[in-house]
Amino acid sequence: MRYNVIRKMDIADGPGVRVSVFMQGCEFHCKNCFNTETWDFNGGKEFSQNTIDEVLNLCDKDYIKGLSILGGEPMHPKNIEATTKLAKAFKEKYPDKNVWAWSGFKFDEDLKGKEVLNYVDVLVDGRYVDELHNPTLKWRGSSNQRVIDVKKSMEKGETVLFDK
Repeated sequence: MRYNVIRKMDIADGPGVRVSVFMQGCEFHCKNCFNTETWDFNGGKEFSQNTIDEVLNLCDKDYIKGLSILGGEPMHPKNIEATTKLAKAFKEKYPDKNVWAWSGFKFDEDLKGKEVLNYVDVLVDGRYVDELHNPTLKWRGSSNQRVIDVKKSMEKGETVLFDK
């Protein structure tokens, strides 16, 4: 398992100032992807317990509102174990902060029943579609993508969109 980069102060990927981790590796290869350097599963750096510790340390500031996990593809079978470990460790240490994740996989189809969802508060799902690109959308690149309130969705048993 590998990651591409850790951003210490990110204001684009979720609400407030956040720490963002970009996982390494993606098979979707969406047309005009903004992050093609994350496609190669062999690129980036080794993901380890030290990576998790570094992220948790970076999040230990009052102004950090949460953790964002992007890619690459954090929910790919080669990455989901690391994504789950990171999100779980974060929620255990910072239960009052939130985890946002982005995935080309669909919440209610591909990710249903995955442990990682127990630790993710908001999921932006669906592949980026260049023909549906809309720069006015908040937290997503194309209009087919959904911003999902994972906790409410799991409680209700149906997909509930994030509305804040």
